[in-house]
Amino acid sequence: MAAAVAALAWFATACLILAAQVACEYGMVHVVSEMGGRKGKDYCILYNPQWAHLPHDLSKASLLQLRDWTTSTLCSSSDLPAKGFSNQIPLVTRGNCTFYDKVRLAQGSGAHGLLIVSKETLVPPGGNKTQYEEIGIPVALLSHKDMLDIFKSFGRAVRAALYAPHEPMLDYNMVIIFVMAVGTVALGGYWAGSRDVKKRYMKHKRDDGPEKQEDEAVDVTPVMTCVFVVMCCSMLVLLYYFYDHLVYVIIGIFCLASSTGLYSCLSPLVQRLPFGKCRICENSLPYFHKCPQVRMLLLALFCVAVSVVWGVFRNEDQWAWILQDTLGIAFCLYMLKTIRLPTFKACTLLLMVLFIYDVFFVFITPFLTKSGNSIMVEVATGPANSATHEKLPMVLKVPRLNTSPLALCDRPFSLLGFGDILVPGLLVAYCHRFDIQVQSSRVYFVACTIAYGIGLLVTFMALALMQRGQPALLYLVPCTLITSGALALWRRELGMFWTGSGFAKELPQPPWAPATTEGPRPLKDSEVVLSQQPPGEAQDKSTLPTEQPPELAHPEDAAGVSTQEPTSPVSHTSEPTDVPGTSA
Repeated sequence: MAAAVAALAWFATACLILAAQVACEYGMVHVVSEMGGRKGKDYCILYNPQWAHLPHDLSKASLLQLRDWTTSTLCSSSDLPAKGFSNQIPLVTRGNCTFYDKVRLAQGSGAHGLLIVSKETLVPPGGNKTQYEEIGIPVALLSHKDMLDIFKSFGRAVRAALYAPHEPMLDYNMVIIFVMAVGTVALGGYWAGSRDVKKRYMKHKRDDGPEKQEDEAVDVTPVMTCVFVVMCCSMLVLLYYFYDHLVYVIIGIFCLASSTGLYSCLSPLVQRLPFGKCRICENSLPYFHKCPQVRMLLLALFCVAVSVVWGVFRNEDQWAWILQDTLGIAFCLYMLKTIRLPTFKACTLLLMVLFIYDVFFVFITPFLTKSGNSIMVEVATGPANSATHEKLPMVLKVPRLNTSPLALCDRPFSLLGFGDILVPGLLVAYCHRFDIQVQSSRVYFVACTIAYGIGLLVTFMALALMQRGQPALLYLVPCTLITSGALALWRRELGMFWTGSGFAKELPQPPWAPATTEGPRPLKDSEVVLSQQPPGEAQDKSTLPTEQPPELAHPEDAAGVSTQEPTSPVSHTSEPTDVPGTSA
């Protein structure tokens, strides 16, 4: 009973805290020069509509003289000019007294608005109900940087109009982010599943150089999951308190990892090119020490160059986001190919733990920080008081495409973290591997991918309704886990799906050599080929199976493969051929 009362008290306190938060909105101050000349410019302001509302249309806003009075904090009547602020919008410095004291003096001296210049993070100018009823002019906060830009661009004789244009609920850039995220999850899950199954059928491929040696996948264990989550929590907290020191470390790691991911994604395509196959055997390169092909060496240089170009021009908002998204997608595909969840139990553990992690750092941490801001959102978007003004690159970012001037205020980019792609993507990859295991025509893969898309749409809807950063895993994890689990239950495969049983056992027959419907029969002498017989003579036998796996169907691959006899008289199928000199 006591615990229930305490929980209700905590909930009521949280509701009161939320209700007591000062209402604030973003607005714009449109500045033009009194001398004419250049076109006007919009700057972002943060205002409290409880003081006074701003018109939504610029044409309905009054264009008044903007007076620089930043030498004063406007806290007493002695700070007022002799002739007052008649029909003016004064600029005063923040500090030394309340917002109410400043706006009361400004209104009493004839001002039609008040802009408070702040060198710190913009906060909504608050007050109480009585003060709101007394004041009839708008009051807003303007950043010190924007004030300097105003007088530098337009001079001291300027006019300004305050207005608050409507902001659309959703921006069109969400469509681009949706396509990139769902496409990455689908492609990464399909690639990871196909690669894993192919490597189970063929333990080794013919070695044609180090570029054909694919990286081994890493199975995630429960211990690794716990260690990973602890590291994520620690790094997030460290970034919150030491952002300016650690952000460059994260940028360097991203450059290295993304260039590796880009190389991994492009290497299968480059290997199909008909030129650049000559090798450089005598070299002192640390990675390409086994006679690399010229084309692969050029690919590596290209990938490093792309990441370096991004690292140098990463703050160019006009086009650098395209490079960042390209490198980010390549990094996600590489991680989905390399990291593997062996069972649905491991998938559930990882997704549920990260679900709690995401919700805690987005919704709970605002009650624990002095600023009242979410640690996750602060780190992802970059602290407002950061001296470096750097942003973490571990996100997909697309600039806002709407025409509202508010895009200058509230984050000019829409973001989606890599974790919101990688974590559900690992489950999609597991579903694809399980599809091939049970020969289910990729029903798990398709269902989980569609569930991810639906979860992402729900995330966008929550973002539009709440107008604040959302933990995407709050919606993605239930959608993907429930869908894949319910599908396994409906197909009566939940036990196998949960434990991943069958992956370690003998795999089903390859799709390129289907079993016959005839009963078992003894092998004929003409169907048996001695292992000592050269491959050229073996091909003269008319009774030998001629089908080969798709991976070895090319002439240059078939030359180094010896044909083997069927291993089972029941199935009458030929096992995938091995490279001479290797064991199955």
